[in-house]
Amino acid sequence: MRPSKPRKLAVGIATLGFDQLTNAEVARELAAAGLRTVQLFLSQKDSQFWQYNGRADVSSLTSERCNSIADAYRAAGLTIHSIGVYTNLIHPDAAERKANLAYFKAMMEVGGRMGVRTFITEAGHWENPKAPEPHVPLPFQDATWPQTVTTVRELARIAEDYDAKILMEPFYRGFLASAKRVRLFLEEVNSPRVRALLDPANLIEVNDLEEMFQQLSPWIDCLHAKDRKLHTDAGVAAGAGSLDYPKLVTLAAHHTPQAPLILEYVGPQDYQKALAHLRKAMQQTGVEEQAG
Repeated sequence: MRPSKPRKLAVGIATLGFDQLTNAEVARELAAAGLRTVQLFLSQKDSQFWQYNGRADVSSLTSERCNSIADAYRAAGLTIHSIGVYTNLIHPDAAERKANLAYFKAMMEVGGRMGVRTFITEAGHWENPKAPEPHVPLPFQDATWPQTVTTVRELARIAEDYDAKILMEPFYRGFLASAKRVRLFLEEVNSPRVRALLDPANLIEVNDLEEMFQQLSPWIDCLHAKDRKLHTDAGVAAGAGSLDYPKLVTLAAHHTPQAPLILEYVGPQDYQKALAHLRKAMQQTGVEEQAG
């Protein structure tokens, strides 16, 4: 009998918590820690374009500037797996949704200049500041589901033009509020260009880890590795919450070995502690870290 191949997972980190450093400084820091994969958020000191749940003017991100940013990571031996967009796809105003799709398209152009074709987003959040909270919040109103299916199908058509892929991230208080709801949404959108980023910490209030992978395994192309204490709202670094990391890496290695685990909610002060927590869970469960 041949020995089974060791299970492996790629480990990376999101650059969002490193906003006081330049891209070159982030790249050198992470490479020194043995990391080889990043999820790029344009939030660094020399590329401040990050705008959560909205849009930014990225017209100054010329081919030369994009190449400079991407080269900072590649020169350090790091691969840019994906780029964070996180615009609002459920906004009730059609003009706003159209503008947000145009922004997403602009980010695909930016990614193309960097050689990156995977982009991540949530569905978005919106509350009317001039009116009390409705009896049924916007994400769960009857009209929002078909409207968002239509919006994301349009996004998929744009992605087709750029040979790009969109990963949708769930959050228990948002439109994609559970693993089942994500699956149903992706099935209805029905595009190979739209897939899932599973952030287990975003769903532990409503799903067990086994449920998440049971519902979403065929769709998952990336995972976020952060944490959250049960019955609390704030996300925290890996190891500071209630998530069972040995179980997470075991399930990920079995169901989605092609999907990197991307550390999130960390910066220069605490990423090494979170990385050590993740690596310890992998060692405990016999999962090796994929090199390069």
